Parts: sequence; structure tokens; C-alpha cells
Amino acid sequence: MLRVTCDGCGKELQAGEDHHVVKIEVFAAGDPAQLTEEDLDEDHMEVIAEMLRELEAEGEAANLEPSVRHFRYDLCAKCKLRYVRDPLGKEASTKFQFSKN
Repeated sequence: MLRVTCDGCGKELQAGEDHHVVKIEVFAAGDPAQLTEEDLDEDHMEVIAEMLRELEAEGEAANLEPSVRHFRYDLCAKCKLRYVRDPLGKEASTKFQFSKN
């Protein structure tokens, strides 16, 4: 039997209990592709070769972030309602007042 725990509050979810899944995909937003004369004139093979030379020079020190990240969270009914109301957690950040030390 698969045991599921709410990623919001830590509650263990029982079989048959409301269970919700949140899937998030994070990726770079690109501008619509509009080709210009400069794009057509540029030597793209040389640009790629330069990028490869830079990566080789950095060796293992180059910590490349993946271009796309996927996240999956299991939520109970109560945490699902809280998430849908404020998915970015902005509401929670305004509840605290910190001094300016």
C-alpha cells in the first residue's frame, strides 16, 4: 500500500481521503522568435564552438542549472484550499512585521 503524506502540513493521508496533486513546471520564458538580418548573418557554429570552449575551460566547476524543473506536491484538502487561494505565498509574507536592524 502506498503511503501519502501532505507536503503542506505533514499529515498522513488515508486511503479514500481527499488528496490533491500540484505539479509545477519552471522554464525560461522566451520572446517570440523574430528573425532579423543579423540573426541570419551570424555564424552560429562559431558561437556554439565558443560556448563549448568556455565549458571545457571551466571543467567541473561549471554548475549548469537544468533549463526545465518539475515539482510535484501532494496536498490534503485543507492545504489545497490554502494553496489555491495564495499559490505564491504572498499573503503569508505580509503577516510578519520585521524590524529594520
